[in-house]
Amino acid sequence: MKNILVAGGAGYIGSHVVRELNDNGGYNVIIFDNLSEGHKESILGNDFILGDLNNNDLLDKTFLEKNIDAVMHFSALTYVGESVENPEKYYKNNVVAAINLLSSMRKYNVNNFIFSSSCATYGLPSYIPIDEQHPQNPINPYGSTKLMVERILSDYSSAYNLNYISLRYFNAAGAHPDKSIGESHRIETHLIPLVLKTLTKEKENIHIFGDDYDTADGTCIRDYIHVCDLAAAHRKALELILSGSESRCINLGTGIGVSVKEIISVCEKVTGMKVPVIISNRRPGDPPSLVASNNYAKKILGFTSKYDIYETVKTAWEWERNRKY
Repeated sequence: MKNILVAGGAGYIGSHVVRELNDNGGYNVIIFDNLSEGHKESILGNDFILGDLNNNDLLDKTFLEKNIDAVMHFSALTYVGESVENPEKYYKNNVVAAINLLSSMRKYNVNNFIFSSSCATYGLPSYIPIDEQHPQNPINPYGSTKLMVERILSDYSSAYNLNYISLRYFNAAGAHPDKSIGESHRIETHLIPLVLKTLTKEKENIHIFGDDYDTADGTCIRDYIHVCDLAAAHRKALELILSGSESRCINLGTGIGVSVKEIISVCEKVTGMKVPVIISNRRPGDPPSLVASNNYAKKILGFTSKYDIYETVKTAWEWERNRKY
């Protein structure tokens, strides 16, 4: 059994990755999370350490006692607006904490690392679909912190023989089909849960920020990848890095763009209810389209999307109606 430390394993994506590792065997998962954004209810029986990545003594103790074989790192703050308002918080949590984690790995000779990165490292797209060779020019501190960690990983790989895979997510969505874990954020900014919350009466309406973009229906287009597909890709990346594969960065998306209006339409089809919509002005910095090229993920990870957008929304709706936390 490989001992896998999952930092941030009580969060949205981290908890689904933990479930994927549990369900596929061969792994003893240790979750390390401070529960500032994660939920204890999502842990479901795994070895759990309540701790912060800025606690170097606890990190060292964990590596000393748990005989870790690989680390998967999800412990990042992810709110773009908050990162603009309070960049210091983001650089401390997303960059300094990552260095602390890597330092403990070096001290205890752990060389395998999976990093939860983001398409936010690309910034405004020069072309669509976005592949791994696209220029990286983030437009907010959140994206900058993710890119900074990617550069640290590259340098550590050259200097210290770190083996890593950085996975750049597009729009994670949906929930586990058994409804035990799902999307629950301190500040909800994701479109699908926001739309669904208007139907559970938690929100009065959904704002469409601009309907005059140069897209088919005038609204922004994004690439929505189901969180369980994302989790399966992480397991495959872990298998790859444990086999001695070279370090690399990989996009994780479906390669299919879905507009805001299309998401609302799918939510209405899934629920049989009408979504209350308000058309508002564009938000600064919103690109018309962000869609992944997933050709490299298919080639390297054998990645395929199991869930289409209807099934993704359906699992999200089942979660919203049966929330555990």
